[in-house]
Amino acid sequence: MTAAVSVIIPVLDDARALAGCLAALRAQTVRPTEIIVVDNAPPGPPDPTTAEVARTGGARVIREIRPGVAAASAAGYDAARGTILARLDADSRPQPDWIEVIVSEIDDRGLHAVTGPGRFYDIPGVRGRIAAAAYHWSLTLGVGAAMGNVPLWGSTMALRREVWLRVRDRTHHADPAVHDDLDLAFALGPLARIGWSRNMEVGVEGRTFGSVRALSARVRRTLYTCRLHWDRQSAGERLLCGVTRGRIFHKPEIALVS
Repeated sequence: MTAAVSVIIPVLDDARALAGCLAALRAQTVRPTEIIVVDNAPPGPPDPTTAEVARTGGARVIREIRPGVAAASAAGYDAARGTILARLDADSRPQPDWIEVIVSEIDDRGLHAVTGPGRFYDIPGVRGRIAAAAYHWSLTLGVGAAMGNVPLWGSTMALRREVWLRVRDRTHHADPAVHDDLDLAFALGPLARIGWSRNMEVGVEGRTFGSVRALSARVRRTLYTCRLHWDRQSAGERLLCGVTRGRIFHKPEIALVS
């Protein structure tokens, strides 16, 4: 296993959750080449707790004062040195073989990017399983059809660094209102080889289901991200392009990966 894996974790005032994520990364069967925590606190004195937790956990800390997870993630990808860029959220709890699975999936399957499912460790029992299934299938069937490919999920995803460099200028990483993971998947295009692996499952907090307001905000952000890319190519055209592998509605100017 020769791939160098950089793990990027964008964080905004979430030191408690970050500590758990870093502990899970220390328990990996294959250690990452580097861990980059992007402190996305607003201008002014940085939050010392986030930086302290990150450095104690073996991470390199960079600062990104532009608001939004898209800007923070992009800053981490740009700063990374690995050939594979893996992405987690502060509340992600990857399995011990998470890095090992990523390298195997991307290299053995020849993928541009890969993602996986989640389970809500703070929503117990049947309710948690129903919430996880609802989240997964709404993302896979709804958003996946809208982009004509497998949607990436920022709590557990990875892509080749060379792919990021090719598509970064087609993302809306300066826009604080976008979902960075979906924005990136749209930028990859319908013909990109995006894989999905159950073995990349991570535990996450069920923050989306914490309130009607939180769920509504996520839905609005998702639709906003979709509309930005539908202005370049409609949902129907993207779906047909993906299903026919580019024989119909292939637009090389918006699909930089094929």
